[in-house]
Amino acid sequence: MNHHTFAPRLLTWFTSHGRHDLPWQYHHQDTADIYAVWLSEIMLQQTQVATVLGYFERFIEQFPTVEDLAAANWDSVAKLWAGLGYYARARNLHKGAKQVADFIAHHGHFPQTTDEWEKISGVGRSTAGAIVSMGVRGRGVICDGNVKRVLTRWAGIDGDITKSTTNKVLWSLADTLTPTHDSGKFAQAMMDLGATVCTRTRPDCHACPLSDDCTAYQDGNPTAYPVKTKKSDKPHRHSLVFVLEFNDTLLWLKRNNNGGIWDGLYTLPMLMIDGINNSTAIDLPNDLITAKKLHEQLANTQALSLAERQIFDTLPNTTLVAKKTIKHTLTHFHWHLTPISISIDKELYNKINRTLKTIHAEFTWQQDSIGLGIPKAMEKVFGK
Repeated sequence: MNHHTFAPRLLTWFTSHGRHDLPWQYHHQDTADIYAVWLSEIMLQQTQVATVLGYFERFIEQFPTVEDLAAANWDSVAKLWAGLGYYARARNLHKGAKQVADFIAHHGHFPQTTDEWEKISGVGRSTAGAIVSMGVRGRGVICDGNVKRVLTRWAGIDGDITKSTTNKVLWSLADTLTPTHDSGKFAQAMMDLGATVCTRTRPDCHACPLSDDCTAYQDGNPTAYPVKTKKSDKPHRHSLVFVLEFNDTLLWLKRNNNGGIWDGLYTLPMLMIDGINNSTAIDLPNDLITAKKLHEQLANTQALSLAERQIFDTLPNTTLVAKKTIKHTLTHFHWHLTPISISIDKELYNKINRTLKTIHAEFTWQQDSIGLGIPKAMEKVFGK
């Protein structure tokens, strides 16, 4: 392995074969928009470029500066993020924007070092390195998933990348290979190589500028790297989703669960059913069932929020109709959501409203989700 020629070979490849037209790239300009680089790095965490493009452009149009994002209310941020997933990123981004705006107000400029950026909510070590190298134009080191794949194959590192000892080796190697100058281009080149050539399942080794001394390629086993402990199968969870309909409008609740799943987003009222861990649909009748009977069977669950429990208690004799269950996969589990259609009258509509207002729940009745930040699963539930 030739450490000294690694960066020159990669940068030469990047000039001809790298991506140069992404809206957050500034390597072909004298200065960079640090805010745009930071925003793109947060959006690109666990999400592909093709998916991020539209979201990034809408964010920049709505919030062109970090001060605009810091001053925005959460609902407007959540609405633009809806569907992008991993919603904690959006909460951290909004919190981080306030921190960065405050930093700028006190210092007159964006954070300049990786240490300063790592103090910003949602910014880890690799993200900080990317922002400094590509945005600030200082020297920054990155070691994200794409980079780790490239490095483990090139250097033949067969340690489990989920272990801290292997992680330290990878970070040390990434630091050694990152040049003092052009570390921003180097970072982009590493990410591009991992995303387009040194891919997880079908690496195109013949197109790789590093194959001449790549250990995995020379040994004929590139897909053996990186070594990673196999994850156990994801569990299955089941929920009922109550589609409460009044005059062609649906009831949407804003979730407030202290940073838990979908915190700050709007969803239809839900009931988590405990004790089921299989991939089959919930065993409910396909015809009609009363809320009272369902209450007897399922209402002892502790997964109801106060707002949802209050709603459920107003429906004892209401007729429910179970619809087809949909499956939605999240990072840690598969979620089976069974919509329960409920048509309510004016009296029950008023009762639900009074109840929710009494407990200061945030809610709205509207025909669809336009203007609301909702998770992708809710789009599936009502057929979007």
